[in-house]
Amino acid sequence: MFRSVARSAAGKHLLRRGYATESVPDRKVAVLGAAGGIGQPLALLMKLNPRVSRLALYDIANTPGVAADVSHINTRSEVTGYVGEEQLGQALEGCDVVIIPAGVPRKPGMTRDDLFNINAGIVKGLCSAIAKYCPNALVNMISNPVNSTVPIAAEVFKKAGTYDERKLFGVTTLDVVRAKTFYAGKAKVNVTDVNVPVVGGHAGVTILPLFSQATPKANLPEDEIKALTKRTQDGGTEVVEAKAGKGSATLSMAYAGAIFADACLKGLNGVPDVVECSFVQSTVTELPFFASKVRLGKNGVEEVLGLGPLSEYEKEGLEILKPELKASIEKGIKFANQS
Repeated sequence: MFRSVARSAAGKHLLRRGYATESVPDRKVAVLGAAGGIGQPLALLMKLNPRVSRLALYDIANTPGVAADVSHINTRSEVTGYVGEEQLGQALEGCDVVIIPAGVPRKPGMTRDDLFNINAGIVKGLCSAIAKYCPNALVNMISNPVNSTVPIAAEVFKKAGTYDERKLFGVTTLDVVRAKTFYAGKAKVNVTDVNVPVVGGHAGVTILPLFSQATPKANLPEDEIKALTKRTQDGGTEVVEAKAGKGSATLSMAYAGAIFADACLKGLNGVPDVVECSFVQSTVTELPFFASKVRLGKNGVEEVLGLGPLSEYEKEGLEILKPELKASIEKGIKFANQS
């Protein structure tokens, strides 16, 4: 049953994105945080990706079981589980793409600063290892807050002398996935035909979907555009509330992470015209990091694309998000440079 469902749903999507349509070189992908709520479904999805020849699953505990489970799936990649800091180097050696969903969820009594300090520390340590063991890998940052963890990673790589702005990505694909889904529902169009750029950052008002550029064009009234924008910005809260505070967006995030990792692999393999939105070092605005459409290639970022024409509502949203995004970026840089 699973195989028929996968082929009819995910299979069509993956084939449309270019799976199995070109020669596939060997590629090693690591998932850091592979035993967690995002990491496990992400490991499954990466095992299904025929562009992956070696899949390294790493976490501080429970990874051997996840790896054994996933390894029984009859697809191309060889799966190895690594557990504990002493095995992190082995997990990373030879990687082409490293995906980082590692971190802890917010728990009762924990402040946002508590959460930030824990997850930022985890990211800092993992990026130090990446700089040592696979400095040329494309790094896909999922760990929140992405608006701060990407600048943290950049600072760690700069200190190590390995920073390449073309190879560090904040994964904002879930914002795009949500915007497409919500827009298709309102516009009453086939969601597989929909495209919506999402720019800015990856939290609250810093998320700015550009529904004026959505295709196919639907000419929705402004009140509906505002409601769609708010729902996209609050998508994470919607899931947390639906799960009664006992979980967050793990499955949809894993799906979005798998889509972006696949885009990176396609770029590495020379597939032309691979464009996805991502939070990267940027000169599109005055901010040092910003999410916009990015053309991917053999070196990672080949081109950071501009914003295009914005509606008045989107122009207002852009100015609203800048101070908050600036503060998050600066918070990450400050943390990274603490002794």
